[in-house]
Amino acid sequence: MQKPYKILVIGPAWVGDMVMANALYQRLHQLHPGCELEVVAPAWSLPLLARMDEVQAAHALEVGHGQFGLGARWQLGKTLRGRAFDQAIVLPRSLKAALVPFFAKAKVRTGYKGESRYGLLNDIRPLDKSVLTQTVQRYVALGEARDATLPPPIPQPRLRVDTEAQAASLERLGLTPGAVAFCPGAEYGPAKQWPVGHWRALAEQLSAAGETVWLVGSDKDHAICAEIAEGLTDVHNLCGQTRLVEAVDLLAAARAVVSNDSGLMHVTAAVGTPLVALYGSSTPDYTPPLTERARVLYRHLKCSPCFERVCPLGHTNCLTGIRVEQVTDALARLT
Repeated sequence: MQKPYKILVIGPAWVGDMVMANALYQRLHQLHPGCELEVVAPAWSLPLLARMDEVQAAHALEVGHGQFGLGARWQLGKTLRGRAFDQAIVLPRSLKAALVPFFAKAKVRTGYKGESRYGLLNDIRPLDKSVLTQTVQRYVALGEARDATLPPPIPQPRLRVDTEAQAASLERLGLTPGAVAFCPGAEYGPAKQWPVGHWRALAEQLSAAGETVWLVGSDKDHAICAEIAEGLTDVHNLCGQTRLVEAVDLLAAARAVVSNDSGLMHVTAAVGTPLVALYGSSTPDYTPPLTERARVLYRHLKCSPCFERVCPLGHTNCLTGIRVEQVTDALARLT
């Protein structure tokens, strides 16, 4: 009996990127049927990885964001050495991201040319950004053979919904399925966030029409969501009341979602809920919602995309110019 091909992936550090990486995991199973796939990732992402049926095991890298953490990387690599990986695929382009596969002695260590990673990687690929224009394409391409035609086919990322956990979350929060969910936050920065006043106006319109609205996000989003929800009927501020994996199930229970370009936007796409996606400093050409059930609003200004955390011109016209009426029209066309 032939032993399964064993693959270790060094995952990204952002929610949206982690969801997009699922396209690579699916593609690896297509290319290597019966393979065993394991992922090294930040501890917060392990519950998210548990919703990806393609991942057999996930290993937490106990290192703070941006920290080198040589000792932790050495210890984890040494622990994984006995798993005898046939290949490791390193998605981040930093030097430190290539250390665990090297310490784990994976036979083939694949990644893009980056921060002097010669020796750490033995299968270094060039990155032609004119061909691989999207983040997800760059991830999936690393799973292909060196001589494969690019860009590669892209499976749609998917997250499994736990219906029992979903029912428990809805009961705990006193919610009923079928609301319109808002995701007003964006961890990257305010240049990716539709203005609070616009969210408030949209919530007012939906509330007046008898809709229920859920405001979904982290503790950091609680203040702006409180401003959106204040005094409105059936507008529920859930920020800080749910873990990330619970947000997966809640977004799956919504009838539609309106979101900035954020991790929760990609989560929504991966559970198949109809989505209106709002883009400001970023662009759907680079990180689109990977679903056929999305409508994208993006203004294509001369200054866009700038990819800045804060608008360098001080006006954020790329977002302020997206009108509430455009969002309500997009919602109506979706549902």
